[in-house]
Amino acid sequence: MPVKISTRDIYKNYGAVEALRGVSVEVHEGEIHAICGDNGAGKSTLIKILAGVEQPDQGSLLVDGTERHFDTPNASLRAGLATIHQDLAVAPDMSIYQNIFMGAELTRRVLGLRLLDKRRMRSDAMGYMSQLNDTITDMNAKVNALSGGQRQAVAICRALRWNANVVILDEPTAALGVRETEQVLELVRSLKKNGKTVILISHAMNDVAAVADRVTILRTGKVQITLEGGSLTADNLSHYILSGEVNRVH
Repeated sequence: MPVKISTRDIYKNYGAVEALRGVSVEVHEGEIHAICGDNGAGKSTLIKILAGVEQPDQGSLLVDGTERHFDTPNASLRAGLATIHQDLAVAPDMSIYQNIFMGAELTRRVLGLRLLDKRRMRSDAMGYMSQLNDTITDMNAKVNALSGGQRQAVAICRALRWNANVVILDEPTAALGVRETEQVLELVRSLKKNGKTVILISHAMNDVAAVADRVTILRTGKVQITLEGGSLTADNLSHYILSGEVNRVH
């Protein structure tokens, strides 16, 4: 598959701390690519650069083969990258459709007045949700009544509304139970089925092994190894992360 996202020799320092030291990663179009590593490996810094929250000190970032510079999160969004952080940034007291269209509400003109087009927003929200989870049908439901997995679906629908073709999920199953975790993994599979490219950051090796097409492991700010999915297990992935070994594939 074509390369969708490419980082080339990315460096990022915070004073004397070298967070990234020449990180080069290629994410192929339409794949689920997991970024893993122990605490301090550089995962969060790399994602902040992709999301436009931080800028690299050195190196380049390419989207569809074109070099891009994301100086703000909006610049990353405009390039088709949507980052869903661990806190989700949803408004629990608002409805599903209000969360999906937060900050980009649809309006219609009535007797010269500009009014919210709630019917269209509910309809469009249902269209986004049906791509991910056909069991959530009430777009008027308050987010605080939803499970953790369902809240992830709302946050992902907002990314779809932004027309994102790359969805970056930062620890999407953290603090979720077994059933809710499986719901989120199904959301990830649905994104791939609908042609989206997914970058998954996770400490949960079972989740990574279950869905990832490829896995890049970072260690102390460098790429340790990139592995093909399919035959990988949680034990193998944990072995690479903990040992720093790069020559045991199976």
